[in-house]
Amino acid sequence: MSEPRYASRVTALLSRFRRDGKANTAVIFAIALLPILTAIGCAVDYSLATRMKAKLQSAADAASVASISQKSPGYTAAAAMNGNGRVSAGVTDANNVFNGNISAVSGGFTNLVLTSTVTKSHTTLTSTVTFSADVPVVFMKVLGYQNLTVTGSSTSSASLPLYLDFYLMLDVSGSMGLPSTNAEQTRLAAINPDNYSLYPNGCTFACHFSSQNACNQGGSYPPYGGQKYNTNGYCLGYSLSRTAGNSSNTPVTSCPTDGTGACIQLRADAVGYAVTQLFITANATEKVTDQFRIGLYPFIQYLYSYFPLTSNISGSPTNSSTINYAAANLATLLDTGVNSNLGSGGTHFENAFPSMNSLITSVGNGSSANSTLPYVFLVTDGAQNNQTQWGGGWAGNNNATIMDASLCTTLKNRGIMISVLYIPYQPIQNPTTFANSEDFAVNAIIPNIPGDLQSCASPNFFFTANTPADITSALNAMFNQALVTAHITN
Repeated sequence: MSEPRYASRVTALLSRFRRDGKANTAVIFAIALLPILTAIGCAVDYSLATRMKAKLQSAADAASVASISQKSPGYTAAAAMNGNGRVSAGVTDANNVFNGNISAVSGGFTNLVLTSTVTKSHTTLTSTVTFSADVPVVFMKVLGYQNLTVTGSSTSSASLPLYLDFYLMLDVSGSMGLPSTNAEQTRLAAINPDNYSLYPNGCTFACHFSSQNACNQGGSYPPYGGQKYNTNGYCLGYSLSRTAGNSSNTPVTSCPTDGTGACIQLRADAVGYAVTQLFITANATEKVTDQFRIGLYPFIQYLYSYFPLTSNISGSPTNSSTINYAAANLATLLDTGVNSNLGSGGTHFENAFPSMNSLITSVGNGSSANSTLPYVFLVTDGAQNNQTQWGGGWAGNNNATIMDASLCTTLKNRGIMISVLYIPYQPIQNPTTFANSEDFAVNAIIPNIPGDLQSCASPNFFFTANTPADITSALNAMFNQALVTAHITN
């Protein structure tokens, strides 16, 4: 009887075991434990690899940006290149920056492969830094992996500085010898004896010739040939403007400020001062050596290369060998009938523009010192005068007209930008019928000049300045507009 009872107990135990779910859970947990631990380990390894990639990516980003930043070796080298292509100095700099940034995290990776490229394409500089590295694993070794490979890339670009040439086409005809403001006109009229029989209220316009007998016009004011007092036939308007209010009677060659006791400022003085301030702006803006060249090209009957293109624009305005001095003393070139380079007697745009077109032999894109982009800055009151004078001999009609704007077309068709600074005539005070009523002719054309000059200018390059301070501000605005436009078009 005991044997059947024992078998029955064994059968009952087996039956209970089959029905007990706790045993199933334990088995399932044991079976699942390995892949769970593997997954956790993979996640840890992957997280470590991701963190390492972020550090390498940060180093690549810093390297691509730094290698083409302004004043970096690569930027400087690219700006000096005459053509397109690889910039070795930029590649070296990118590698150095990358390696410097990851030096503190070395040991967390192996088999680093770094590739940097820096290239110049016209006025664009591009840097690309790519990397790959192996990050050792711990848990994933059970799956047969020894490391995870991480890769990344960073690309940056920058605009290179443009090489620009500025041809300053400066009107120094008689009308630019007008005083710069109405107040300065009044000051000159009060002391000027020129052509007194015809200008009893004082001459302010066309009183600039320095050759003897130029003002011996005859007239009804004896015994001085029409002068208020004996001047030996000389016109004194220009020379008196140089010493007005100066107790030592010492003439000046430049008059940068109106309303002073040292001189009476003429419009050419105001332009000359504005050009000296333009040099300061250009020097402050320059990003690479010799980025800007400026030349001074005044004109009367002829266009004159007074100071040809130069990149040396930081000289002293008191040093006669510098362009800074030449600009400051621009008024010394006013039409006095003695400078054969400029001619005399009128304002001859019909000669000046073809001469400027011949002077600019090439039009580049500004990408290098050998491919400069030219700008012509025309500074004028816009009145055309077709007369000529030399040695007292006058020819042509002296009544002013407006400029023929089609003269500008040839230059613009070549890709040369023309920027115009219009300095309006202050209507001539107390006009007379002297010299075929030239005063009235000038006053009559004033309303027609702005539209004519605007037709000459390239789009968005027409400026007006009514006061000496306006002239300085306008020239700086023209320069800044040139920089913006050059980058847009190139």
